[in-house]
Amino acid sequence: MLPLDPHADLGRRAWVPCPRCRDDMDCGDCASNRNCGAHWRYLISNTGSVLHLQCPGCTHLWNHETYFGAGGTTPF
Repeated sequence: MLPLDPHADLGRRAWVPCPRCRDDMDCGDCASNRNCGAHWRYLISNTGSVLHLQCPGCTHLWNHETYFGAGGTTPF
């Protein structure tokens, strides 16, 4: 298991499903697209519309394209 990124900050969070552990699968709040108090991810940084995230549960690091904001491209 990876250690937490040194830039992980509790004040910078995102609510995106973790592609590795999917701990949000049985959560009613997450299924309703609400900000759950348990299944958030560390927002390490962003580059344009790409978020760099880390799961606090399994410590998986990944990038998530939001297609929103500067640098986003239309997925169509």
